[in-house]
Amino acid sequence: MTGTTEYEAKVLNIDADTVVGRILRAGGYHVADRLMRRYVYDIIPDDQSKWIRLRDTGREVTLCIKEIVSDAIDGVHEIEVHVSDFAATHALLEALGFKAKAYQENRRSSWKLDSVRLELDSWPLIPPYLEIEADSTEEVRATAERLGFTPRELTAENTTDVYTRYGLDLSAISDLRFPPEQEPA
Repeated sequence: MTGTTEYEAKVLNIDADTVVGRILRAGGYHVADRLMRRYVYDIIPDDQSKWIRLRDTGREVTLCIKEIVSDAIDGVHEIEVHVSDFAATHALLEALGFKAKAYQENRRSSWKLDSVRLELDSWPLIPPYLEIEADSTEEVRATAERLGFTPRELTAENTTDVYTRYGLDLSAISDLRFPPEQEPA
């Protein structure tokens, strides 16, 4: 598969306020907060190592093929293109025979520290986590250390495996959303 290699690791079960403080003290800055939504489609039924993701980040819509080649920090390869319309692309994929196996939402707070991208992700049903994405494995590890995390605290697990850690089968959840905000009485 051609495309790019992702260099990223997660630190699970974080206290977001504590991590934000560490990022700010290290010289990082806030980029954006947003609700992200995505559809996930199987390429080959029951093969969770390769899939299609259609994602709306609130700023852009992308279509991506992701393939897990190992459990390492550099273990995910992807090919990604920008598309103009979330709903129309979903309809196109379904017309081509790809049925979405899931709709998912998460809230993301994006930060930068030098050239490293830091994402504080909140997903329904699990504790928040920090994702560190850089241009090399070494840069991911160095940034984690700079933020006070040890190599043992890093995991390259994908989101499905993170849910499994908390006793949840993400593949069995076809509609993963945050509860509607409650209006004050």
